[in-house]
Amino acid sequence: MNKDELTSAIIGAAIEVHKTLGPDLLESVYEKSLSHELVLKGYEVKRQVWQPVHFKGIKMDEGYRLDMVVNEEAIVELKHVEVILDVHDAQVLTYLQLSKYKKALLINFNVRLLKHGIKRFVN
Repeated sequence: MNKDELTSAIIGAAIEVHKTLGPDLLESVYEKSLSHELVLKGYEVKRQVWQPVHFKGIKMDEGYRLDMVVNEEAIVELKHVEVILDVHDAQVLTYLQLSKYKKALLINFNVRLLKHGIKRFVN
């Protein structure tokens, strides 16, 4: 599966969740719902994945936690905020830089139309 197929499938699942639930719930509800939708479609989903940080020969397990990893290929970072800020973009870019993953999606469910709350990233 290429980059566009996987991220497009994740976006399609996110749109389905958003259409069904609307924009007014907690981020954790969207995370669980999107995970379930993707599993129903046959994808492997891991939630709240701890990623260590390596620095000069030491491994720090206190690194960071990814909201979701789909098919061991893509990070999905979920938000429920008024506006996506530069710090949110930086968070996803840091995740890509420090992990083995090459692509990520930042999805903000707090929008009227979900297509306005989606950003794709490629490392």
